[in-house]
Amino acid sequence: MAPAIPATMERPHFIGIGGAGMSGIAKILTQRGARVAGSDAKDSATAQALRALGATVHLGHAAEHLAPDATAVVVSSAIRPDNPELAAARERGIPVVHRSDALAALMEGLRPIAVAGTHGKTTTTSMLAVSLGALGLKPSYAIGGDLDAPGSNAEHGSGQIFVAEADESDRSFHKYAPEVAIVLNVELDHHANYASMDEIYASFETFAGRIRPGGTLVISADHPGARELTARLKRDDIEIVTYGESKDAGVRILQITPHGLTSDVTVTLTSGKILTFTVSVPGRHYAHNAVAALAAGVALDLPPHQLADALGKYTGVKRRLQLKGEAAGVQVIDSYAHHPTEMTADLEAIRCAIAETGGRILVVFQPHLYSRTQELGTEMGQALALADASVVLDIYPAREDPIPGVTSALITDAARAAGADVTPEADKAAIPDLIAGMTRPGDLVLTMGAGDVTDLGPAILSRLGA
Repeated sequence: MAPAIPATMERPHFIGIGGAGMSGIAKILTQRGARVAGSDAKDSATAQALRALGATVHLGHAAEHLAPDATAVVVSSAIRPDNPELAAARERGIPVVHRSDALAALMEGLRPIAVAGTHGKTTTTSMLAVSLGALGLKPSYAIGGDLDAPGSNAEHGSGQIFVAEADESDRSFHKYAPEVAIVLNVELDHHANYASMDEIYASFETFAGRIRPGGTLVISADHPGARELTARLKRDDIEIVTYGESKDAGVRILQITPHGLTSDVTVTLTSGKILTFTVSVPGRHYAHNAVAALAAGVALDLPPHQLADALGKYTGVKRRLQLKGEAAGVQVIDSYAHHPTEMTADLEAIRCAIAETGGRILVVFQPHLYSRTQELGTEMGQALALADASVVLDIYPAREDPIPGVTSALITDAARAAGADVTPEADKAAIPDLIAGMTRPGDLVLTMGAGDVTDLGPAILSRLGA
């Protein structure tokens, strides 16, 4: 039986309903029986998937899209105060609910697992959703990316477990009260909202403070920021389980053996038992994500060997080293990486995966956000030095206005200083021809970034095959 729908969520209106986080909540509410409506700037496969479930999706933003009987308007931090639908809601006295509050309400009465960290949240949440489903536990989940089809970023399940990606970018993860929390890593990011590492640590401490008494925190023993967070925590009413390759890790990774685009991982559990399982995506960081997922499942008393086997059924999520296709002997892979740590991890994983072929890695990188480029542009350029050649697009602004003097040149200059072969290109339409002229059979092209660079994969494949 589906949990009850809060009265304010019986007829919700979502502003920006096509977004990754918003669409997932809208989908679950629709599946629970709510009459969902919303709007988005443009049509998309996600919007069409919501319509197929019975939701009403308007294109564009206008006050008249807000139904007279709407019980709440759901917004994310990306919605500007002058949005006409938001203004209409305030004029009419309709409650305005933040996305995180709506998601927190969906978890009530269930056993939540909240996955947090600067990097790896979507992958780890997806691993848990897939593996718990493979075990027949019918979990509910809300993920920041699609598993294999538009609208697959969320599901209302009839089981008791709810797996959610917990976003630290706007401190919205403070709203959740999980039974099990995962912290994968802690780094400075989201510079528009956090001015220092002390602010980041304080925010994650608040998140950890929300774990239900008797619950469990699963946290990296390898990442310096995570270790510092562990040292700062002052809770004796939860269990803290560390994981990683460090000798003092509670769930210790003994060995990671890569096999092309997969890896075999051997771990010793807190019980002392040793098991080996397969991770069907490349890279050491993905192996660590899988071990975090394993430790979280064990904290919910799931059989370790069965869960480890089920984790092997995870084959990836869209935009996380997703193979888009192959043409003229060249593979095209899409990566959501937009922070230097993520860029480095994905490039190292790809380098390891193609080590035996001798092919080259060519990157099409689109920086995401002016504030992030201002703070981390040098490190982004240094990460691109791990590729054989790169093309750098203009900054994808997303929700931000331009910052004077902040351009992609910050990245290309740093890349060249690090010895990288890098080419700036402002015209996205020119990329397929440019890449076709650079590649040869055996190469791998990586489209990288959190913006619309993902749209280039099919165009590049089409041009390569022409």
